[in-house]
Amino acid sequence: MELIIRNTDNQPIYEQICSQIKAQIISGQLQPGDALPSIRALAKDLRISVITTKRAYDELESEGFCNTVAGKGCFVAEKNLQLIREQRLRELESHLTAAGALAKSCGISGPELQEMLRILLEEESL
Repeated sequence: MELIIRNTDNQPIYEQICSQIKAQIISGQLQPGDALPSIRALAKDLRISVITTKRAYDELESEGFCNTVAGKGCFVAEKNLQLIREQRLRELESHLTAAGALAKSCGISGPELQEMLRILLEEESL
């Protein structure tokens, strides 16, 4: 499992770890039942605090992406498609909110923004 931490990124390190592991789970690179690196090993590899790594794993577990087995480690959970869909919908809403704010700052109306989105979706489907 390869993770890239960017210290110049505004996103906290634990969130960078979470988002990259989630992406690998969703894409199928990490399969249900696969063991994640131990908290200490990952912290050592990334040269970060064990506390930061633990926070990332706790976040993943609370969102249903992994399960921790006492004394054995952390494992990728069975894919819950509804959970993944909800996660992606929240991400989409965040992006759309940002796009709406940017459009407003540029003086673009709601109908104009909808038309831009419609055109982009048509181009992508070709």
